[in-house]
Amino acid sequence: MDRLPHTGVSTASPSDLSPSRAPLTTVAVVGLGTMGTGIAEILARAGREVIGVDLNESACRRAVTALEVATARAVHRERISERERAGILDRFRVSTDLRAAADAELVIEVVPEDYDTKHEVFAALDTVVSPSAIIATGTNALSVTRLAAESAHPERVLGLHFFNPAPAMKLVEIVSSVLTAPAAIEAVTALARDLGKEPVALGDRPGFVADGLLFGYLNQAAAMYEAKYAAREDIDAAMRLGCGLPMGPLALLDLIGIDTARTVLEAMYSASGDRLHAPAPILGQLSEAGLTGRKAGRGFYTYEAPGSATVVPDAATAEVRHSAEGARPVRAVGVAGSGTMASGIAEVFAKAGLEVVLAGRTLEKAERAKARIGKSLERSVSKGRMTSRAREQALERITAADALDAFAEVDLAVEAVAEDLVVKQELFKVLDKVCKPGAVLATTTSSLPVVACARATSRPQDVVGLHFFNPAPAMKLVEVVRTVLTADDVRATAHAVCAAVGKHPVDCGDRAGFIVNALLFPYLNNAVKMVQEHYATPDAIDAAMKLGGGYPMGPFELLDVVGLDVSLAIERVLHREFREPGLAPAPLLEHLVAAGCLGRKTGRGFREYAKA
Repeated sequence: MDRLPHTGVSTASPSDLSPSRAPLTTVAVVGLGTMGTGIAEILARAGREVIGVDLNESACRRAVTALEVATARAVHRERISERERAGILDRFRVSTDLRAAADAELVIEVVPEDYDTKHEVFAALDTVVSPSAIIATGTNALSVTRLAAESAHPERVLGLHFFNPAPAMKLVEIVSSVLTAPAAIEAVTALARDLGKEPVALGDRPGFVADGLLFGYLNQAAAMYEAKYAAREDIDAAMRLGCGLPMGPLALLDLIGIDTARTVLEAMYSASGDRLHAPAPILGQLSEAGLTGRKAGRGFYTYEAPGSATVVPDAATAEVRHSAEGARPVRAVGVAGSGTMASGIAEVFAKAGLEVVLAGRTLEKAERAKARIGKSLERSVSKGRMTSRAREQALERITAADALDAFAEVDLAVEAVAEDLVVKQELFKVLDKVCKPGAVLATTTSSLPVVACARATSRPQDVVGLHFFNPAPAMKLVEVVRTVLTADDVRATAHAVCAAVGKHPVDCGDRAGFIVNALLFPYLNNAVKMVQEHYATPDAIDAAMKLGGGYPMGPFELLDVVGLDVSLAIERVLHREFREPGLAPAPLLEHLVAAGCLGRKTGRGFREYAKA
């Protein structure tokens, strides 16, 4: 940004930030990039007089054009009238001179994430606007307190963090420093509500809530890709299909801007000292090379053109991915277990036309599991997803058994018993004896070493991980986990089976957490740490991630559904495997588990639930 003009206006007069102040009606937006333009649109639509300021004349023109296009689209969709459109356009004016903001009651700074640039804007604003005006920074990484402390009136400075795209995203994080006047927070909170947003009040720390949780997760995904643990497409597909996220982490990094992500992470690491926040080296390498994501036309992916969302093949795009060439034939499947996951997997195979043997510890348990499948299939019939005849045929393909001896002729044996390594190893010893030569043996473990199960057999080359997600009939993702001993045709068989049952396979190596849990549970653990440190409440954090990140569930909703004991066990496995101090389970999580507060299944976790 060019040097800003100073007017020489005195800054000695005190701020008037009384609680009785009138609503904010005139707002200046400094910085008319994508975010600034979006914020200006929201304000003008809500009846505010908006002054857009940018030293770049072309940025000013683009902002005006963007508002014209957006309002024309709204008229076409009959969301506003032509008269309302004319009013919105009349309320928005632009200037390349910061002095145009002189009459603003609120100034929102949305210039690039660089401290010196923001400080220069704040210093200039101190000489331009009234002492009673509120000055807000749109930063998501830099210290609001530092910007406030160097301002002439620190009591009027706060953070106002909108999310991209600003017109669509509901969340606004309102960040106060220890110097911010309560009246300033009240005024901006009222404005956010009037704009139709959901404000969340927070203290000052890098990343605040949403980005504080999001960027640690994105960083770990970048590191996972850099280590060649999994392909970029598989990492992204795993998090979309396994967690219901709107975008995969690497595609999201490209959208945000790899240089921006690096800046946020540098600020977070500087404050926390947590190595999980230290930017993955690949972020620095891409940034220095100018490969900053969509805006540059290339980042983790290659795009049709700078600014395009269309991904095109490049050197990293595998010629043949998830090949089933050389796969062993699979016509009959054995599923060991009688719980929810076992019955769900058996249902998936039976619906796909495969013969299934479902073996429980007793025949009664196996029959109950088959009955559970029958009820699930009946729900599909009632919803028109399958016919009554197809339901009957699927059930006829399932044979209940009380011993693994019934797996003598299966082509694929799938273990879906308790997440206990000793139990699984004993089961694999039995499978090794009863299954015919050439049968593929699979474990559905989500966190235990697959190779430890393989080594319990005399044929470790035939063992692979097939991690289905719950509920198995609905979830599309399967993590195909190959050990250092798994044969090529066994991996190919796993992919062929996934294709046959309509699942999306992703390849990964045999290490704790695989893709999804290795990225998901540190994020959940960090959310617990935020509550433990009294930074934000579970309700505020859940709202931030749903409204600001587009997550289907907030972290505390998800923890209570998964079970705090299950979550703690996975955290411990990750910490033991990777030895990262930042992966140590949050003490609050350990205390809740020790107290028997395990989530929905016990009626109390991070929240209380009515008993069924």
